Amino acid sequence: MPHPRRSPSTRTKRSLHPRSTVSRRMGWTLLALTLLSTAASHASAAEPPPPLWSGTAVPSTAEAPVLADVSFSVIKPYAFTDDGYRFLHGVALCWHHGRLYASFGHNKAPENTGGEQARGCVSDDGGKTWGEIFTIDAGDPAADLSVSHGVFLSHGDELYAFHGCFYGSMQRVHTRAYRLSDGDTSWEPLGVVVDGGFWPMQEPQQLANGNWIMAGFRVGGSNPAAVAISDEDDLLSWQLIPLPKEVGGMWGESTVLLDQQRAAVTNIARWGERPLALTAHSGDSGLSWSASQPSNLPMVTSKPYAGRLSTGEPYLIATTTADSGKRRSPLTIAIGPPGGNSFEQVFVIRHAEHDGPGESHPKASLAYPYAIEHDGRLYVGYSNNGGLAGRVGQGRELANNNSAELAVIPLASLRNAAAN
Repeated sequence: MPHPRRSPSTRTKRSLHPRSTVSRRMGWTLLALTLLSTAASHASAAEPPPPLWSGTAVPSTAEAPVLADVSFSVIKPYAFTDDGYRFLHGVALCWHHGRLYASFGHNKAPENTGGEQARGCVSDDGGKTWGEIFTIDAGDPAADLSVSHGVFLSHGDELYAFHGCFYGSMQRVHTRAYRLSDGDTSWEPLGVVVDGGFWPMQEPQQLANGNWIMAGFRVGGSNPAAVAISDEDDLLSWQLIPLPKEVGGMWGESTVLLDQQRAAVTNIARWGERPLALTAHSGDSGLSWSASQPSNLPMVTSKPYAGRLSTGEPYLIATTTADSGKRRSPLTIAIGPPGGNSFEQVFVIRHAEHDGPGESHPKASLAYPYAIEHDGRLYVGYSNNGGLAGRVGQGRELANNNSAELAVIPLASLRNAAAN
């Protein structure tokens, strides 16, 4: 619920310490004991996740219908010769106070190396045009600390950001929180909120029990899918819960789909080794999980994004055509029936070759999607490497030299496509 804006000093104290330290420690001790008890009693009896795909045959790239009336724009073009930045990845989106915010990881050096920064920009016309680039956190070169891409949350009167951070070259990965200060582009650092290798991939979503769940993965320890669970409504206190898994070769960037009661949760993760979605299920608001295992839905070996439309339909944005394999195109959206937790239709948002704003190339990679619904439209941010056309560099320097782009899908187009 919205709350009245407080003075900055009062707001900081209440947000940083909404519960006493003793109370918070007791709460997490009880949660830890609950998790251990649950794992011990249900380790061999966890229910397998339901199928992700419930339709007829998954369509091929040529068979999947292209959505009508989708509009496109460029959030931040690749412009190495102008600004010196190579790496751009991990677009996040959020509507806050009538403005559309975007963020991404940015680096003048190769990806996941020193110098990475969390940056972003704002649109005042629904994503058609974008303002100047701002910096959320440029890291600390003296400490060899880098800050990369993350997620947003508009909560009450505040806009929060949670970003993956690391030391050196992907060492000691953790998540830091930020809050938009009074103004448009200045961010207040709130410190480390999740440690232990967690990197967020999807905005926090509130569960029926009052806790929040934030999907991502844990870097290290075989890189499983992971979630962070908040200490009730405290957005600066989180418990990391790595998911068990039945497969190897995993780079578990994950997303979650909540059921309509916001209690049961489906996790959908990138495998890495094979182009199949991995899935896991929790029936207790994310506290315990079945093992991540191969699903019956083909999916590119890249970060997915799932959600539920205001009209009840679940959706999954990635590349999920039957013949795409590890190719990061076309960019697709899979849709299921209202109230359901599986998908039965696949539509193309755009192909690699494309007329209109944005880069077009037969080998373009359209990846790392992120979505938010607003005013009858689904806004989808994604990375586009343009098939590496016009990129400057060699070897690792060329990894994820992306533009940040936006697709805006009218919900009416989705409904019409699903009905035909």
